Amino acid sequence: MTTHSIDFRVYYEDTDAGGVVYHARYLAFGERARTEAIRSLGMAASDLNREYGLAFVVRNAALDFRAPFRLDDILTVKTRLTEQGPASCRLDQGMYHGEQLCVHLDVRLACIRIADGRAARFPPPWRALLGRLADETPGAR
Repeated sequence: MTTHSIDFRVYYEDTDAGGVVYHARYLAFGERARTEAIRSLGMAASDLNREYGLAFVVRNAALDFRAPFRLDDILTVKTRLTEQGPASCRLDQGMYHGEQLCVHLDVRLACIRIADGRAARFPPPWRALLGRLADETPGAR
């Protein structure tokens, strides 16, 4: 597998007073897309918690807004892994309206132990799973 793609419709709850998607909602769309990308590979984020006592947390996120989404638009989120370390990974998430890239999200996730919040290495099955989200196409986005 390479890039995971999923569609979401923009609802009233996603928009601001101007009728465009409120900036913080893009983080929620990205979170949903990451969760579904992992699920599509055969595991749920809750499995990491239940089986290993670990969780993903956002360590850093950067949004680049290029064009707005509006009420009732279909927003397609394409997710791919760009870096993987022992206890963190970096994901590239493009949010498209048709073929147009409207928002780019660059997010670094850390793996932590739930018990104490400290960094922890990804278990081998999870390293392999995340690796399946890597896109080997140069310049893909």
